[in-house]
Amino acid sequence: MRCSVCGSKLSPLMTDLPFKVSDTSIVILKGLPVLQCDNCQEYLLDDAVMIRVDEILQSADAAAELEIIRYAA
Repeated sequence: MRCSVCGSKLSPLMTDLPFKVSDTSIVILKGLPVLQCDNCQEYLLDDAVMIRVDEILQSADAAAELEIIRYAA
């Protein structure tokens, strides 16, 4: 698969990514499987991963300013 930004190869890896879920709340997902560009560091989430991310973010504690959750498929 190729990067939509620069055209370089995308490689699978595990990383941690922050998601802003409200004006006052951020969730960090640890160990998230992504495809990352070897050149420009742009990343892509597979559809199945994004569906699981949506599920995790919906169940996050809305009252917490910062929550760290380990991704589990």
